[in-house]
Amino acid sequence: MSISSSISTKWDHFADSNGVIKFIDVTLRGCAQVMFQNNPLTGLIFFIAIFIAAYGEGNPAAAYGCVLGTLIATFTGRFLRDRTSWLAGLYGYNGCLVGVALPTFLAVTPLLWCCIVIGSIVSVIATVSIADVLKTWKVAALTAPFVLTTWVILLASYAFSDLPASGLPVPELPLPLMDVSAQSFFNDRIFENLFKGISEVYLLSSVTAGVLFVVGLAVASRWAAIFAIGGSFLAIITAALLGAKANSIESGLYAFSAVLTAIALGSTFNKPSWRVLGYTLIGVVFTVFVQGAMNTLLTPVGIPTLTMPFVLASWLFLVPNQDIMPPHRQGQ
Repeated sequence: MSISSSISTKWDHFADSNGVIKFIDVTLRGCAQVMFQNNPLTGLIFFIAIFIAAYGEGNPAAAYGCVLGTLIATFTGRFLRDRTSWLAGLYGYNGCLVGVALPTFLAVTPLLWCCIVIGSIVSVIATVSIADVLKTWKVAALTAPFVLTTWVILLASYAFSDLPASGLPVPELPLPLMDVSAQSFFNDRIFENLFKGISEVYLLSSVTAGVLFVVGLAVASRWAAIFAIGGSFLAIITAALLGAKANSIESGLYAFSAVLTAIALGSTFNKPSWRVLGYTLIGVVFTVFVQGAMNTLLTPVGIPTLTMPFVLASWLFLVPNQDIMPPHRQGQ
């Protein structure tokens, strides 16, 4: 038995012997499950990365909201009958994202924290509902519960004066972009942008956090780390060649959904192989197109796409390969 396996076994035994530690264990797994990893150490590293990035961007509420959302969603999921999914953190990750998203786009007020609590609870209900609808196709709910819950709250903020926005995009009609040269992106900053793309999975644009996220992924799965890096790199190249906005590429906004698509198709729902690699590359490139399309679609509404491009692209690519999906992932 390897050292890492030994430590993992001892931790599992310790967690099983104490209810409070078990809850912490599941909460950490919930944070890690945003990138499909069922590992408490990965979750801990992810939380550390989130705090570093949130404080670095001057928005610590995003970090505390992330913890609160994960805790509330994990607590809510405890009341469901599916204990296996709960233990794996599968009811916590959507609440985790709700918790980091709302302080990013709404002003920090006492009412915001109430919205995080309600949104996190609803994300668990939405997870069960969407999973039930999709079980016929054996396709996972992914982050759709987070997206739908957050969209509702962000749209509602336009109707309620006590939910002031702080970072929502200005609603406007989409306009064609001016010609953008892709050459400026092929420089030493591409690696910086690569890690920002990974960090943006949690709505944070930080090189340091991006590196820590890769480290956390590698702790649980080296393949996941490899596909995250490759997915971000390919998305940046694709967006640059298509002439996307420079600031959107540099901040990682065209890469984060592609990162999730790469991990999902390349190492989570399929066993890595040359065939799977080709399939994943196509999925990542298509995710960039979906990102652009959804940016255009939602610009007049004034809400962000969040991870919906990843959800739509992954659903499309996961249905054809359901026969080779690992049994423990079917229907989750």
